[in-house]
Order: sequence, then C-alpha cells, then structure tokens
Amino acid sequence: MDNEKRVTLASVGEIEYEEKKSIFIGYAAPVRTEDEAKAIVEAKKREYADATHNVWAYYIDNGARARYSDDGEPQGTAGLPVLNVLKMSGATDMCVVVTRYFGGTLLGAGGLVRAYSAAAKQAIDEAGIAVSESFGIYSLTCSYSEYQRLTVQLKAMDVTEDNTEFGEGVTVTAAIEADRGGELENLIREITNGKGTCTLLREEERASKRFSD
Repeated sequence: MDNEKRVTLASVGEIEYEEKKSIFIGYAAPVRTEDEAKAIVEAKKREYADATHNVWAYYIDNGARARYSDDGEPQGTAGLPVLNVLKMSGATDMCVVVTRYFGGTLLGAGGLVRAYSAAAKQAIDEAGIAVSESFGIYSLTCSYSEYQRLTVQLKAMDVTEDNTEFGEGVTVTAAIEADRGGELENLIREITNGKGTCTLLREEERASKRFSD
C-alpha cells in the first residue's frame, strides 16, 4: 500500500510585525477541512474586531481547496500574496490570518504585498513544518520468554512501543508505518512459531520517521 506523507504545520504560530507604524499580526494554524479554516477566520475576526483589516487565506489538499480574502485592502495586495506564501511553503492543510492595525502611513501596493507576505511567512516559520504519515497501531502478543527477543527486534526495525502489559503473557501495543504492517506479522510469526498474534487496532497520523525517503 502506498503510504503518502503529508507535509503541514507542526503547530500554531503567531507573530507581530511592524511596517511604517502599521502593526501586522500573523496567525498560522494547521487545518484539515474548510470548516476548520472558516472557524479560525471567524474567531480571529472576533478577537481583532477593532482591527483595520483581517486578511486571510487557506490552502487544503495541496490546493484542491484554496480561498483568500483581501478584507478591504486593494485587490491583489493582501489575500493573494498571503495565499502565494502558503503555496510556496511546501506544506498543505493550513490557514493563515494576517490582522492589520493601520498606523497612519500608506504603504502603497508594493508595500502592502511585502508586509502581508512577510507576516504570513513569519507566522508559518513560527509554526514550523511537520512531515506526517499514516501509522498502523498493532496489538502484539507473545510469551514472557519471547518478549526480550521481540523488543530487541522492534527497536532494530524502528518500531515504536506505545505500551506493554504483563499478564498471562505479554501484550505490546506498537506503531509502525501503515505500509509496513506485514513486517510485524512476519516477526510475530517467526518469534512465536505462529502462536502469537498481531492485530491491527487502528490507523492514525503521526510524525514520519522517514524524512529522507
């Protein structure tokens, strides 16, 4: 199975940027849906209701869903430059809102483009970029005598042990990239001579360990 990585924001980032006495507040956040992005935009509009402008853009599914708003700034000087920063970041599934408090000095079209672009980029830089992919979470069972070999092999395979329970036997909850699940099944079969079990519990997205692939 192809296990495609997803590049997005690692966290939320917020910065403040000043240009000729105008204050720009950049806010960047990871999102998965347009509803999430719209909720962030509305929240920032409420938070900065006294601001001159709340410019925003979001970029989802590698641009399949992308929108922006100049929020009263001259066309092409605010929302589109912010969206272009999102596109050029190399990441997807994110929303950026840049709030402006006018400082009394006109910046001109070029100045607005530079200021909104700078605020968006700084917010994204503050949030950081993360590479993630789908991991399978498995329940592995073995005997006490087999556990030591199992845990050594899991470490060698770069498999994460999330939890270990000791009862009549040993049950290990382990996480591995979704397209490598067969490796765990083969390992349990080999170590336990077919007596142990390897059960997929769920799949979830986690930070990728294979950045160089």
